[in-house]
Amino acid sequence: MKFTLDSPVGVFDSGVGGLSVLQHIRQTLPFERLLYVADSAFAPYGEKTETAIIERCLAITDFLLSRHIKALVVACNTATAAAIRVLRATYPELMIIGMEPGLKPATQLSKKKIVGVLATERTLSSQKFCHLRNQLQQETQTQFIEQACNGLAEQIEKGELQSDATRALLHRYLSPLATAGADVIVLGCTHYPFVKSAIEPIWGKLSPEHNNIEILDTGRAVSLYLRERLLQTKLISTAQKNHVVQAYTSACPEHLARALTQLLQLKNEEFSVSAIPQDYCLPARYSFPNPCTME
Repeated sequence: MKFTLDSPVGVFDSGVGGLSVLQHIRQTLPFERLLYVADSAFAPYGEKTETAIIERCLAITDFLLSRHIKALVVACNTATAAAIRVLRATYPELMIIGMEPGLKPATQLSKKKIVGVLATERTLSSQKFCHLRNQLQQETQTQFIEQACNGLAEQIEKGELQSDATRALLHRYLSPLATAGADVIVLGCTHYPFVKSAIEPIWGKLSPEHNNIEILDTGRAVSLYLRERLLQTKLISTAQKNHVVQAYTSACPEHLARALTQLLQLKNEEFSVSAIPQDYCLPARYSFPNPCTME
């Protein structure tokens, strides 16, 4: 593999959640060319088998490599937990950066040593997460209150950030954390930062004595680490100009275009959206309806 300063950085997620990471990367590295892939036809990853997730991650990485990326950001906690080792073993020359669950900084922020973690079932049951949790529990005596948020990523995919259904889910999932007395919440899925503004008032009602809850989004830390790695490898772009975000999806391009305008407030001239070529799309053994025809 040959990498140049002008080569793009690839970012992917099971859907639109990784746009929260892309936003941090654009702020930290404003002159990098960015390619984003939303694998929305296969979302959510949190309900898929590890084998299926690895297969999708390999296919998407192959697609991004065909676009000559110099670095890959796996902007999905579930995909990182399931596939990061396989990706690094398969593409040893490629800079591959995954998501960290944010548990360590949470232990440093928590005064009560009670940390709530919102994530997918797949992330919470992963070996990577469990090893780090057990290690930090022993080292810091912190109690982690884990909450699988089934259905929340799907609500965010649909753009329902403030709907009654989304708030009902948040109330259900935040209640055990409030009851346990958590004073820090880790957002263990890249979708969840987009409902942070909905979390705060619900938490205020559930736990008025801890109204100023710390809510951790690790997207900025990932963007800073990416910049550090690009500097170390002398691959950071020297171009003093902004680039159009090139976005791709395995589902409906119109859906991703709406997400880019609604979630990132990008103007139409600041991005382009295309469908992933069928060769890189869905594995043969999986069958999905056309998302553009689905309500």
